[in-house]
Amino acid sequence: MTHLGPRTLFAGCAAAASVLLLTSCTSGGGDSRAAHATTPPPAASASQAAAKAQEEKLTNQAQAALAAVQSGTMVEGGAERVTDGIHTEPTLSRGKTYRLNLVCAGSGSAQVTLTPVKAGPKTKVPCDQTVVQQRITARDHVRIDVDGAKGSTGVIAWQIDTI
Repeated sequence: MTHLGPRTLFAGCAAAASVLLLTSCTSGGGDSRAAHATTPPPAASASQAAAKAQEEKLTNQAQAALAAVQSGTMVEGGAERVTDGIHTEPTLSRGKTYRLNLVCAGSGSAQVTLTPVKAGPKTKVPCDQTVVQQRITARDHVRIDVDGAKGSTGVIAWQIDTI
């Protein structure tokens, strides 16, 4: 039996620990969840990028359709995902009449509801890029809610113009 001194034993243990540490860091052994937690899989990144590009394309199509029918001065407008809907209380002048222009690009349909009911009737908006126009008569305040039908996807662009 060979007897090693404390210094030799320590050097041997340190070398073995270094090799073990290096091996566990480079071999992928151990818990690798931390390494993958911040890096999404390439397929997820690609599908997210494709979804974002599709949403941008639908937004551009819907906004182009609105621009083609704009009349009067724009008061307020925007674009939202069909799944998010539109929920706004625009500042409109009492007694004036406005035109609400809506277009949905995607699939399915959406439903427009104005509150109070006297401001205008409920209207269906198909998600086929058809511009739907509705007159709004402002009495007190008006609330506009546009909600997508179950399973509908795409983008709704809207604009309120003075008449």
